Amino acid sequence: MKICILVSLPLKILISMFNRNKKDSKIDLEQHQMLEDAQKRIKQKKRLFSHFVIFLIGSIFMIIINKILGYGKTYDWFIWAIMVWAFLFVIHLFDVFVTSKLMGPQWERSQRERLVAKQKQKIAELQKEIETDFPLSRINKNNE
Repeated sequence: MKICILVSLPLKILISMFNRNKKDSKIDLEQHQMLEDAQKRIKQKKRLFSHFVIFLIGSIFMIIINKILGYGKTYDWFIWAIMVWAFLFVIHLFDVFVTSKLMGPQWERSQRERLVAKQKQKIAELQKEIETDFPLSRINKNNE
């Protein structure tokens, strides 16, 4: 079901790109943004899966090097190496499934809107302060 949505979504975007209605332009922009967000999310999950596969293969090789080939045979160093790598993998997992969901595109958009509103408020306050300290009528009377 998800694959059908992802495949049909680009087709809808292509069809809507050739549509000349100006009312649909906002919808097209939203669809395009949703598609970009979905592609970023897919790329994140793909990298996580690749990390997991490399982790498994690397762990197996470390065990083989330590136990079968006898490198550092007196100490089981592979356990510590695998534990550190597993910790890094858990951090990556947390980033993909928790942090990215909580601080996704909607969060970025709301933060951007909040900061823009804050800047507009500061500009308005500065403008009001300038107008009270240096009114235009007083400046114009001094010039005459």
